[in-house]
Amino acid sequence: MAPIPKLTATKHTETLTLEAAKIAVAACEEKARSMGLAMNIAVVDAATHLLHFSRMDGAKLTSISIAIDKAFTASGHRIGTHLYKEAVWPGGPAFGIGNSNGNRFSTIGGGLPILRDGEVLGAIGCSTGTPAQDQEVAQAGVEALQTLLRGEGLRAKL
Repeated sequence: MAPIPKLTATKHTETLTLEAAKIAVAACEEKARSMGLAMNIAVVDAATHLLHFSRMDGAKLTSISIAIDKAFTASGHRIGTHLYKEAVWPGGPAFGIGNSNGNRFSTIGGGLPILRDGEVLGAIGCSTGTPAQDQEVAQAGVEALQTLLRGEGLRAKL
């Protein structure tokens, strides 16, 4: 007789810590300053909950929720917000998706997931510049965390 498989009722999911979120935000702020930009920067965890937020002096007030929504979308959908482009235009396969999730779904570049071994640990969303500038600033935060993850610097704490 075959053994009965063990069933579990819970699953462990790795996620970013506040310490990691602060490191990502610091890297984003440094990149934004080097570009002469004042950014709103949001970091969310694997469950899309806000971990850390920074509104640099001079960042647009109207971009606060946009940065948070970009991070929400990148974490929840596990891809960068810039990848939606034409898919969300009228006639595209994802047209109207921006109205989902309480209108929080963002298709504007500047939201990137933070991945390890294909699993989402969280995401970064940046807003105030152009979508390309927001993307570049978010990428700096992702790279800072990937460097730490490769070097095992935060692995024990994540």
